[in-house]
Amino acid sequence: MNPALTQMPQQSLRKHPAALTLHAELKHRPLPLILSPLRSLISHHLIGLLLATLVAPASADALLRNLEIAQCADGELATWGDGQDRMAAAGAFTFSYRHAGAPSWFKEPQVLSLLQKSAAEWSRCGIPAQVMVAAPSLQSSRGNVVVQWDAAGSGGHFGLANLGNHQLSLGAQAFHLLNQRNPAHNALDTLQMVLSHEMGHFYGLMAHSRRCVDVLSYYHDGKGGQCFTRNPGLLKAFPEYRSSLPTACDIQRCRILNRIP
Repeated sequence: MNPALTQMPQQSLRKHPAALTLHAELKHRPLPLILSPLRSLISHHLIGLLLATLVAPASADALLRNLEIAQCADGELATWGDGQDRMAAAGAFTFSYRHAGAPSWFKEPQVLSLLQKSAAEWSRCGIPAQVMVAAPSLQSSRGNVVVQWDAAGSGGHFGLANLGNHQLSLGAQAFHLLNQRNPAHNALDTLQMVLSHEMGHFYGLMAHSRRCVDVLSYYHDGKGGQCFTRNPGLLKAFPEYRSSLPTACDIQRCRILNRIP
């Protein structure tokens, strides 16, 4: 693959009424594993707090996932080795959005809001970003990324980051398929994830993470290898285990490769 082109591929649906698996084909879905003991994952104090407040099981699952998103423990920085991380192409970014060609259920203010959330989270890496509406005549350039709905540019995927052309292309066709397969699913959640994932490539994260919860993750390598998580038993508890925004490990990788203390 051209290293300047990084994509979030369209793959098979999970067996869940409201989810489209973005990276893991159904036959390669992570195998069910025994849930690690709760005591090995969170402190005794937190266990007591959970029991005292009678947290429902579903809420406890969400808490464990949120802890994994917010933390990056020793040994958790790991990639599939499918790319070479490099410094971001610019010391600051402007992501300029063109709404033409978007699916009808995505309104321009909604997409701009999602872009702003992704940009704000990636800015925690130490490289600031802002979001603007693209002027009709705007041309992309180094540090000035045009985000647009482009069937050819997205290559049939949900999204594709073309680092050479400074463009982030979104695939309306993939989102139409998602809507057909899972009409009850909130596609804004998927769009948030796609924007965060592709934006991360502009920040220099070229290789994909092996940690399931990272927004830069792939669930499998297509060769039998599976992503890892602190709580393997929770992978089936969520329509999508992957975070929709950069995790602590995503940000740590970004700071390391861009030499930001």
